[in-house]
Amino acid sequence: MSRFLIACGGTGGHLSPGIALAEAVIGRGHEATLLISRKKVDERLIAKYPNLRFERIPGSPFSWHPLRMARCIASQARALAFCLRLVARFRPDAIVAFGGFSSVAIVLAGRIMRVPVALHESNRVPGLATRALGGLARRVYLPFGIRLRRVGAAATVNVGLPVRQEIARLPRAEARAALSLDPNAKVLAVLGGSQGASVLNDWARSHLPLFSSEGVQVYCVTGLGKGEPEIRDLKTRSGAPVRAVFTPFCDRMAELLSAADLVVSRAGAGTLAELIRCETPAILVPYPHAANDHQRANAGFFERQGGGVVLEQQSLDQLHVEVRDIIFNDSLLRKFCGNLRRMDRADSLGIMVRDLEEIASRATA
Repeated sequence: MSRFLIACGGTGGHLSPGIALAEAVIGRGHEATLLISRKKVDERLIAKYPNLRFERIPGSPFSWHPLRMARCIASQARALAFCLRLVARFRPDAIVAFGGFSSVAIVLAGRIMRVPVALHESNRVPGLATRALGGLARRVYLPFGIRLRRVGAAATVNVGLPVRQEIARLPRAEARAALSLDPNAKVLAVLGGSQGASVLNDWARSHLPLFSSEGVQVYCVTGLGKGEPEIRDLKTRSGAPVRAVFTPFCDRMAELLSAADLVVSRAGAGTLAELIRCETPAILVPYPHAANDHQRANAGFFERQGGGVVLEQQSLDQLHVEVRDIIFNDSLLRKFCGNLRRMDRADSLGIMVRDLEEIASRATA
């Protein structure tokens, strides 16, 4: 049996694959503790996993703003002291970090304490943490076709993003019934990532009259702190009922993605991995201010693989027409679904688990 520390807090895109990895290694008889941030999104997501062990560590995101940079440095110093104590107490055989500010201290602590470290980067443009810490890692997991200049080929393994066991395609009628949606009407899901996206929320609200008249149900996940839950029962042109749902948080993503004919979404790597797993076509609207413009790179790859299309945020006035042209085109939707099924052939989680077991066994030999 090996022991793993998994740093994955700060966003749903880091936490969800961390949970997937923890469930997998525990299922193979190992121990795992997940290191998360103190943000609300982490607290909300982990509520579904009472059987997993979590540790909340200090830390705040990096910023070039002088005051926020000072706050980041001070919080990372506290986090390093915390992680050194944690490593000494838990005595892990390997540390796995999924990037972001919650990874920095534990990677440094692992290096100081001579514990092998693995990094996972989910975006097609590696983030600051991965670029800065990659040279300290025994293994760096990168998306297919991506390399890091400071990481040698022997230390690089190309894999996708681990997806939680619960994220799997369900029968459409079953998924819609679970969400109290009409099984016979089209469903559009609108997702802004774990933080939500006000511009997509506003777009969905402003276009409700059009969608309801066309018989399209809308299910919008607005993000925590961006509005109260709301269910609106509207009518089509013929007077038939059609439902619109706005909710700050959704912990039933398998049901939602399986219920949807089409998704309008940001292009975070975690969301794309779940779209692929559930075979749900998407119109991606990359967040234009994402670090290193990584969402545009993610979205472009998704489009080239045939999972959907990309629309820039400055072209939102065209989004309703794009949705209408795709959501009522069953032949095109089937083509997208077939491409998504092909994209999900690699067993990324299995590859990672077997590789980490080998790394941990070498550490204890």
